[in-house]
Amino acid sequence: MPPPPVQQKIDIKKIKDGVIVLKDDNLRAVLMTTSTNFALKSTEEQDALIMKYQSLLNSLDFPIQIVVVSRQLDVSSYLTLLEQKKKEQSNELLRVQIVEYEDFIRNLVEASNIMSQTFYVVIPLSRVEKKEGGIMEKIDLLNKKTKDHTDKSFEELKAQLWQRVEYVASGLSGIGIKAAPLNTQEITELFYHLYNMGLKEKPTFAPEGGKQ
Repeated sequence: MPPPPVQQKIDIKKIKDGVIVLKDDNLRAVLMTTSTNFALKSTEEQDALIMKYQSLLNSLDFPIQIVVVSRQLDVSSYLTLLEQKKKEQSNELLRVQIVEYEDFIRNLVEASNIMSQTFYVVIPLSRVEKKEGGIMEKIDLLNKKTKDHTDKSFEELKAQLWQRVEYVASGLSGIGIKAAPLNTQEITELFYHLYNMGLKEKPTFAPEGGKQ
């Protein structure tokens, strides 16, 4: 009997409008973030960042998940680009410099395991959510804080999820971290790479005269 397809093992029903809809109809949004080099900051700056981060976490009334994806960097496409530039270069001195740079990149990759790291924040919204209150709420004798979203449409739930996304992104901005929500295609590519960990990360390069 053949093994079940991978899709059956993934707890995702669909991805729509940049929102992950799980099989239990709960929603998830994914923010991709920048990072900050904490070790290079002064003690005062480190303390300030910790306090701001603690304040952000304490202000949330919903859980978040922080995901770090590490992947070996594949520079073959970059070396191909350098080879093309070398053939197009008419200045002999610049051609020699490109050759030396190619050798440097190859030796660097062979000598060290270069990894790329990408940081994500996953923000949830459940169709039925309970906020913890006093002992009466916890034993369901006076459960007034229960939020039931079962009758809400996808658009209504997405709007509420996006409020959370904007709040978290704003809080991260306050500690110097930029964050942007992934769209449907980007989320699909993220999960494709997560379930194909043997793939190497390919660096992207900005076109000449433009921004990446």
